[in-house]
Amino acid sequence: MKVKNKIKAVDFFSGGGGMSYGMQMSGIQVLAGIDYEENCRATYEANIKKAKFIKADVFELKEEELENNLDLRRNDDELLLIGCSPCQFWSIINTDKKKSQKSKNLLVEFERFVKYFNPGYVVVENVPGVLRKKGESGLEAFINWLKENKYTVHFKVHNTSQYGVPQNRKRFTLIANRVTDNELEPIKASKNLTVRDVIGVENGFPRIAAGHKDMTAFNHSVSNISELTLQRLKKVKKNGGNRLSFANDPELQLDCFIGRDTSFKDTFGRLWWDRPSPTITTKFLSVSNGRFAHPTENRALSIREGATLQSFPKSYKFIGSSMGSLARLIGNAVPPEYAKRIGQAIIKNQ
Repeated sequence: MKVKNKIKAVDFFSGGGGMSYGMQMSGIQVLAGIDYEENCRATYEANIKKAKFIKADVFELKEEELENNLDLRRNDDELLLIGCSPCQFWSIINTDKKKSQKSKNLLVEFERFVKYFNPGYVVVENVPGVLRKKGESGLEAFINWLKENKYTVHFKVHNTSQYGVPQNRKRFTLIANRVTDNELEPIKASKNLTVRDVIGVENGFPRIAAGHKDMTAFNHSVSNISELTLQRLKKVKKNGGNRLSFANDPELQLDCFIGRDTSFKDTFGRLWWDRPSPTITTKFLSVSNGRFAHPTENRALSIREGATLQSFPKSYKFIGSSMGSLARLIGNAVPPEYAKRIGQAIIKNQ
């Protein structure tokens, strides 16, 4: 009889380990995380036990090199290759396309490893933009290759709020499988979580003021704000208010928004207690970068609150040189709970 749960995974573009952690929670063995950014190493190694962190540029990494390093086999039904490439080029948020040009071809580089190893399973997670421009992004050619090589391919944009993550975060997800004819989808949660379910005093988040620094591993630290920003936030209605609350105050209104009440309304906006949070980006520490103000306190989200809304456990250690570097690790991560539900679908298929 075939023994279940022998799936082993290699996580390309692993970042701080959100995907790897979720896969481990599902019961999949993670062999390694590969990332070009050295500043991901400490966080990855602190949380993803028994996995290697391989610092490598995927453009230069050779298939045979990875094969020998991890003792991988080709055509292995129990091998899972995961590619969650940095996606700035295909994001609707980022406007500096020159800066992110290199990220445009990362999916094509990942495909090179899939073709070489021909694993039992392939997972790709990215921004919805790769699907909207599937010809240009290389996605269309990749999906065609998978189908031609006997993979059953699921690909769709999912909202992680349906999968145990208290956050509206739309992500393109591909799960390809050549072990069975089953089309695999992430497993939905029985309940959609809200902000109230995970943060706030009742959930172990003490009230703090802007600028608070938490020197413990819990990292309930929050950015400081100017006196003017504080006065603006005091005017913003609790629980879902936005900058229109101070639009008619000439001392508080921002010049760039005069006569533009319908533009960027989420700026200086508060989260709602009884809804999922908006997408946690790398800028969640700043109230001027989106709807990132606490539902009732006059401040932005803390490091730990952002991580919790991304579904990281409170025990997850984030290690970096600054609050900004930690926010990047968190905002760029695949929510672990979502990754777990992808992993569970794969394990059920064995």
